Amino acid sequence: MAVTEAQAAGTGQHPEQGLSHPVTSTGLSNEKIAMWAFLGSECLLFGALISTYLLYRGRSVAGPFPHDVYDIPYTSVSSFVLLMSSLTMVLALAAMQRRDQRRMRVWLVTTALLGATFIGGQVYEFTVFYRAGLSLHQNLFGSSFFVLTGFHGAHVTIGILMLLSLFTISAKGRLADNRVETVELIGLYWHFVDVVWIVIFTMVYLIPGVK
Repeated sequence: MAVTEAQAAGTGQHPEQGLSHPVTSTGLSNEKIAMWAFLGSECLLFGALISTYLLYRGRSVAGPFPHDVYDIPYTSVSSFVLLMSSLTMVLALAAMQRRDQRRMRVWLVTTALLGATFIGGQVYEFTVFYRAGLSLHQNLFGSSFFVLTGFHGAHVTIGILMLLSLFTISAKGRLADNRVETVELIGLYWHFVDVVWIVIFTMVYLIPGVK
């Protein structure tokens, strides 16, 4: 049974959120607050990893160095693919808000495919770097680079699994039309990994290091 405005006023819940999403004093549900808190902790994690990379990038005493292995045009295309996935994620959420789950599933799969394309490009890039002599244990640049980008790649992979799980739940008819917040929460995570990559791409690839 749908929650009316009168019932929502008595229970402190938003009428469109249902009984499973109580609204807190902030006006946000517990689930959304938890997601924002999680993303805040992730900001600290990636901030530490990026700082470590910038600190050690120019201190390697032996190559390969960043300018020896980076292929900026290739990475730019890969980055564009990931950024386009944010657009498809927005379209998936918009479809869910219109209660059009069929179209939402199309955009979810498209987002997952774009993310998988980015991961495939990252794996290829890692392979090229390794063949050029850069490894996790080669020098300080290699260690900090692979840890930073590897952690981000792991986060993108987790996001892909979340998207596919949501697709499966919807395809089986187990996702109610009023569960817009479920899609929104996954969208928040996906946009976060995209924004983090913008920072990584700028700080790691575009800002020249010490040769």
